[in-house]
Amino acid sequence: MATFNKIQVFVEHLAEKVHDLGADALTLALTTNANIPLVTNTVLANLTQISYTNLSARVLTTSTSAHTTGTYKLVVADLVLTASGAVATFRHVTVYNDTPTSPADPLVCFFDYGADVTLANGETCTFDAGARTGLLQLV
Repeated sequence: MATFNKIQVFVEHLAEKVHDLGADALTLALTTNANIPLVTNTVLANLTQISYTNLSARVLTTSTSAHTTGTYKLVVADLVLTASGAVATFRHVTVYNDTPTSPADPLVCFFDYGADVTLANGETCTFDAGARTGLLQLV
């Protein structure tokens, strides 16, 4: 199971109205073990991504963006990444917001899979944030 890591500036970006998590285009960025995302990174430009040649779309679909008794939960649908040829090896999946322009492409969080993931032609990798806990919760 991948380990969740919150980007530190994400909470400031929430307070300053950078994100509308229920409506904005949340997208995945994939990086190698040599290009580990840091919790102190702020925007997509801070990361060195793999080549997305031969890989399906990376945009997440929001299922639920709501609170229950004061705990907010963002639930996204599982995203199946499908290779249509060889795909570069990756280890980290970073969620960024592709909608804001200032700052452009702010980071939300990243997941460390703990080992390299390589997809050959026809293979898939499912990004599953979990319906029970959601992609993230705010209390």
